[in-house]
Amino acid sequence: MYNFIIIFVFLIFGMVLQRVKSFPSHSYKLINNFVIYICLPALALYYIPKIHWDNRLLYPIGVAWIGFLFSYLFFSFLGNKFGWSKKLTGCLILTAGFGNTSFLGFPIIQALYGEEGLRMAILVDQPGTFVALSTFGILVATLYSSGSVNGIYIAKRILFFPPFIAFLVACLMNIFGFDFHQYIQLLLQKVGIAMTPLAMLSVGLQLQFDRRSKHLKFLGLGLFYKLFLTPALLYFLYVVVLNQNSKMIHVAIMEAAMAPMITACIIASSYGLKPRLSSMMIGFGIPISFVTLIFWYFIVEYL
Repeated sequence: MYNFIIIFVFLIFGMVLQRVKSFPSHSYKLINNFVIYICLPALALYYIPKIHWDNRLLYPIGVAWIGFLFSYLFFSFLGNKFGWSKKLTGCLILTAGFGNTSFLGFPIIQALYGEEGLRMAILVDQPGTFVALSTFGILVATLYSSGSVNGIYIAKRILFFPPFIAFLVACLMNIFGFDFHQYIQLLLQKVGIAMTPLAMLSVGLQLQFDRRSKHLKFLGLGLFYKLFLTPALLYFLYVVVLNQNSKMIHVAIMEAAMAPMITACIIASSYGLKPRLSSMMIGFGIPISFVTLIFWYFIVEYL
């Protein structure tokens, strides 16, 4: 209950600050940088060395890759069928293809499933969402904006991104059975805890609503794919086809049901892929997801 209170208090606080004229309008960027460059690496370095590898871990890792692959196939097909512009198609592939598995996912999963659930959520986010976005996400953004690909640029973005470096270090620590001194672990844990209030504050500062936009029908399609089709696909594959039904699978499906990823929407905007639609995917997607997540929680826990 405490985590849910933190989520909504800081979300509302961010929305209030957004309307305070004297408050810096781009302050969320500083918060985002702290969460991405400090909190996320701290969580990776704290939890990943403690994970015992099991082939079942491929289920949470596969969430982002499966969701993005089918997003590419789904929107590419619709784009070709209805003659959409490349920028519109690329925007929907990116913004509907990646879930908010860290900023929203971590605090919500921790509130629902505790520390064990958070460890699984990190697997969804780090080797899943983050790596997929940093590689194929950037590739799609480049192809659908300019049509050319700079392999060196993509490689640099991946290899020199601090959370990815922390992820690699944490994986090596896990392989060699090494962990930090307990005092360093405590520090990493405390820094990681700050992610929940800061992430929700950032989300609140960025929420925007535009009810008169010409993009509303594409917004509805994108959110339908992200909030319903993606978790339904994962549920069908994991529970129905592979007959898996554990807490790990529940976490994986709940992460698949998260709202569109803020970073993916920012990348789409920065590459000129329908910036207004990209921001609407966040602005409408995040509050709507609080309702749809209740639906999916009922599905995975009681059916």
